[in-house]
Amino acid sequence: MTDPAALPSPERLERCAQLALDAARAGGATQAEAGASASRGLSVSVRKAEVESLEFQQDRNVGVTVYLGRRKGSASTGDLSDAGIREAVAAALAIARATGEDPCNGLADAELMARDFPELDLDHPWDLGADQAIDLAAACEAAAFAADARVTGSEGASVASHRGVSIYANSHGFVGHRSGTQHSLSCAVVASAGDEMQRDYWYSSARSPADLMDVRAIGRKAGLRAAARLGARKLGTCTAPVLLPPELARGFWGHLIGAISGGALYRKASFLLDQLDRPVCASCVTLLQRPHLRRGAGSAAYDHEGVATRDRTLVEDGVLRGWLLGSYSARKLGLQTTGNAGGVFNLLVQPGVDDFDALLRRMGRGLLVTELLGHGVNLVTGDYSRGAAGFWVEDGAIAHPVQELTIAGNLAQMLKEIVAVGSDVDPLANVRTGSVLLERMTIAGH
Repeated sequence: MTDPAALPSPERLERCAQLALDAARAGGATQAEAGASASRGLSVSVRKAEVESLEFQQDRNVGVTVYLGRRKGSASTGDLSDAGIREAVAAALAIARATGEDPCNGLADAELMARDFPELDLDHPWDLGADQAIDLAAACEAAAFAADARVTGSEGASVASHRGVSIYANSHGFVGHRSGTQHSLSCAVVASAGDEMQRDYWYSSARSPADLMDVRAIGRKAGLRAAARLGARKLGTCTAPVLLPPELARGFWGHLIGAISGGALYRKASFLLDQLDRPVCASCVTLLQRPHLRRGAGSAAYDHEGVATRDRTLVEDGVLRGWLLGSYSARKLGLQTTGNAGGVFNLLVQPGVDDFDALLRRMGRGLLVTELLGHGVNLVTGDYSRGAAGFWVEDGAIAHPVQELTIAGNLAQMLKEIVAVGSDVDPLANVRTGSVLLERMTIAGH
């Protein structure tokens, strides 16, 4: 399924991108950038031992952005023929002529383009046929049912494999090639006891199929997690410590990343405005960008504008050391791009020494959150309020499941009240973090 021969060659895609640049230049563009990409994938979902979905996906695309001075226009097409590409360029030029000037428009500076392209080991095609994928999903689901007799329902087990190739080129003469794979396994099941039903899941995602968690282990973990939630109670309103496991801590750090990103900063829509070189987190927190990790989920030699990516320290011992900027947001702020057009590339949260069980003991009494609901996060003010479920902890051990809760606080305070980051890091994620123990949050029962 993921045979590299099934995708257009990098040379073919580069020719498409160069054709777009040539057409833009001939049409009067002062600057231009083009991307050509192709991807192919297979995804299968099995529910109650029956195939629920089987999808083959294949996409091809050329996108072009042109600049007429400081006027900008963009267009894309799935037609990789010469005529289709020229038509897309003509559309981009027409859009640019119809738009107003923005002094911050334009390519990133030529001297910032990437020149070194380290081998990042991102491309691991999986010779996976539909029948094999179905068998893997069925085995995953079967393991979930076998994990506990109370697992009685399923929302499905899924297997997915995708491979993509892309080219980015611009009128500075920069050309960058990328190819990579992403594979995943997941399972979600329902446990029941009497009239009560509880749902939970587990998953694994990796660049290489060899790095995926065993399908039966995924199913078993999903089943045990669902069964463990049976007998969930409600809580009265209180203030207590909260522990976020790695799969939820990634989203927590995502709020910080959003608040130090260029778009939020120049719009003045961040609770961390004017906080550069000031303490914004507890002193135990250090955040690093490492874009060149082999097989990294977020590894890249260059950002979405061709700018070289580099190792960066974003937060050092709690102190904010850098923003995440592309060229447009940097110009709006009177700064230079940091090579982060497209976001952060492999965020590493420096782990502490405590594993998950040690963090439970350190918390003593509080809430272990295993599910968050809703989107009640305001990056302008930092206000945080989300529905939650999980387990109540007493004397450093899980006591019983809880549900129908709301946890609330303010991100500015929450970041400064991080007690510890665990050593239980998932090394395959774009945000590599251990569990995060927060000193206190308001926990409201419904």
